[in-house]
Amino acid sequence: MKLKIQLLSALMVSGMGMMSCNKGFENINTNPNTVNQTTPESLLESALYDVVTRNQTRALRITNELMQVHVTTSNSDEIHRYIIRPSESDYMWNNWYVQLLNIRTMYDVAQKLDDPAFKGISRILEAWVYSLLTDTYGDVPYSEALKGYTNSIYQPKFDSQKDIYTDLLVKMEEANTLLQTDKAYNAEIIGRDPIYGKAIVANMATDANAATAASNAFKAAWRKFGNTLYLRLLLRVSSKPETNAVARIKEICDTKKSSYPMFASNAESAVLRFTGIAPFVSAFNTYRDFDFNGDNGLSRFFINTLNDWEDPRRDAWANQAGGVFEGIPSGYLPGAIPERMSTYKVTLKNEPLLGNIINYSELQFMLAEAALKGYTGGDAKTLYENGVTNAITFWNLTVPAGHLQRPGVAWDAAELPEKKLEKIITQKYFTYFFTDFQMWFEYRRTGYPNLPKGPGLSNNGQMPSRLKYPVSVQSLNRTNYEKAAAAMGGDDINSKVWWNK
Repeated sequence: MKLKIQLLSALMVSGMGMMSCNKGFENINTNPNTVNQTTPESLLESALYDVVTRNQTRALRITNELMQVHVTTSNSDEIHRYIIRPSESDYMWNNWYVQLLNIRTMYDVAQKLDDPAFKGISRILEAWVYSLLTDTYGDVPYSEALKGYTNSIYQPKFDSQKDIYTDLLVKMEEANTLLQTDKAYNAEIIGRDPIYGKAIVANMATDANAATAASNAFKAAWRKFGNTLYLRLLLRVSSKPETNAVARIKEICDTKKSSYPMFASNAESAVLRFTGIAPFVSAFNTYRDFDFNGDNGLSRFFINTLNDWEDPRRDAWANQAGGVFEGIPSGYLPGAIPERMSTYKVTLKNEPLLGNIINYSELQFMLAEAALKGYTGGDAKTLYENGVTNAITFWNLTVPAGHLQRPGVAWDAAELPEKKLEKIITQKYFTYFFTDFQMWFEYRRTGYPNLPKGPGLSNNGQMPSRLKYPVSVQSLNRTNYEKAAAAMGGDDINSKVWWNK
């Protein structure tokens, strides 16, 4: 069975022409020979739920332990000690490529139907998922990926991350243009969009003017999503002059700002808000409380930071232990298992906001960093404080009086730029709560937040820079794997990806 799964995943990477189908999405046609019978909106719905929910499970499994949100109390699970087994690599690689095939099919169908908006949406999703892939592994199959069925390419080459990012930035420009279409979309199509569509349709009236407004709102929402994601990708590669990323940031945030609309409020954030009704449920919906929370405790860094800030999100995310919020140390010595203290609230299992992809407060922190570094003419203090405020209100919580003046939160104009950057990224860390691998990516890019190093750390105390390539890829695409590994400086968790060198 394991061999069959590995073979299937390898074929998926090269585009065998098979499409996945998620339980509950009965109307999605997965037969590549009859793809003209499906619709872009049905593929959108399925692909989004699959990627977001699988990202949730890896956030719990890998990101939150690696980045000291929680600490395992199982001595054999050593991600918090920077030991990541090769088997961890397979899950997301396999499933991201499966959904990339669906996303690519969505684009192809939209092109046949002369549907500009869904072509633009597919470009946004393709850039999002490929950025997750390349930021996790480094060089990956890209230009020849997903072409098994169409071009009989079953062993695709690995493209350099530089080339991948170069093309992703082109796709973001393309999406911004495509979503300016005049094509109208009715309530049935809009309602299949699980991020924005259902809310837009719920606000629709029956008259034609309202229908037109809803169609325009649908396209505008996705355009803002795409451009906000565009800024994330540009900032990630901003240390690489060859990308011209700094000039592009200036352009989309300042000189041509009106041509690149981005989120204007929390309400416009890209969040797949779970309804609690199958299939639109969190990945943790069927977890037992023990499966979600039974062998981990929140970390000392995570809890102490929220304690220091008196941040109201602490009460929304954590249980008290003995009447107080208290965390446990990460990177403890083997065998020296600490007693669990504060833990996740089990209500998070069905929390709609754990479907976060990218939100308004992240945008404010990105803009604050860009202003701090002189990439834009914005005011870093104002943007930072707006990020802090909206990170709390995003969770439907009230910002405590005087919160922006609290030690550790307050913006100090006299501080060195590096200290200000640390403040921005540390706040962004909490904004990424349960958001795929973003905490880890940003730590690798900036070195923040300043995580304490426990005495039991392996890997010379060095945070892993990537995941190793899956074992199935090593065996079934051996030649191209070896070339990619050599180009990366070895298939090792410490080999830095291109933007991190």
